[in-house]
Amino acid sequence: MNKLLPIGIVAILLGGIAVFVMQTLNPPETAGHSMTPPDTSKIAEGAPIAEVRVPAELSENAKIGKTGFDAKCAACHGENAAGQNGVAPPLVHKIYEPSHHGDVSFQLAAKNGVRAHHWKFGNMPPVDDITDGEVAYITLYVRELQRENGIN
Repeated sequence: MNKLLPIGIVAILLGGIAVFVMQTLNPPETAGHSMTPPDTSKIAEGAPIAEVRVPAELSENAKIGKTGFDAKCAACHGENAAGQNGVAPPLVHKIYEPSHHGDVSFQLAAKNGVRAHHWKFGNMPPVDDITDGEVAYITLYVRELQRENGIN
């Protein structure tokens, strides 16, 4: 039995080395997505990037969110979150679907800003004087716009 202990230790060490070598030679795919922003080269500077259908009726909370969006977000993200070429992306876009950018990502973006990672418009600064509650209503508004446009 005492002879099995050193053999077991050597086997574990060799297994660990084998796993290390395999991961080094074949690293796992990095987390990410296959969502590619659209080519905006033929869209005029400042023009909307997305065509956005607005729901016939917004929920009461989304109406509050629209008011907040218009006051705090539309200057960059455009009317009805359609984006503005050269300024900021549309939030009514597959990239911002709930399974890729959950509601908390909107909270964090408003509070901390966001490093540019999907679009080439530069980093988003934090939004001054906005509360978590306001962002929650704005997110409801954006999600209702997204659903109306087939983004779930």
